[in-house]
Amino acid sequence: MKKIAFICVHNSCRSQIAEALGKHFASDIFESYSAGTETKPQINQDAVRLMKERYGIDMEKTQYSKLIDELPPINIVVTMGCNVVCPFLPSEEKEDWGLDDPTGKSDEEFITVINTIEEKIKDLAQRLRN
Repeated sequence: MKKIAFICVHNSCRSQIAEALGKHFASDIFESYSAGTETKPQINQDAVRLMKERYGIDMEKTQYSKLIDELPPINIVVTMGCNVVCPFLPSEEKEDWGLDDPTGKSDEEFITVINTIEEKIKDLAQRLRN
């Protein structure tokens, strides 16, 4: 089974959402991980709240902010759209999802990002199935 790493600088919002949705929608296709080059003391609380409301997923129970050197060997790296130089992690394949960071923005903007991540997770799972 392929190992997918969702990478952001702080590993506190978009990459955490992607890890959670990867586990939720595609755990039969790939293993989901997230990490960054820096960590935050906790996952973004708006992301935690909205993921609980929308999917019943409590990211604080199953995930934590971690560094890229804590990951196992990875097959595919997905960067979230860092707006700076994205962290480097060796892998067979790379793709950038170019997502804006919703931190500090409205719930509507968060939901737009969450919906986009869900679509991209499902698309990635479909591509790997084929």
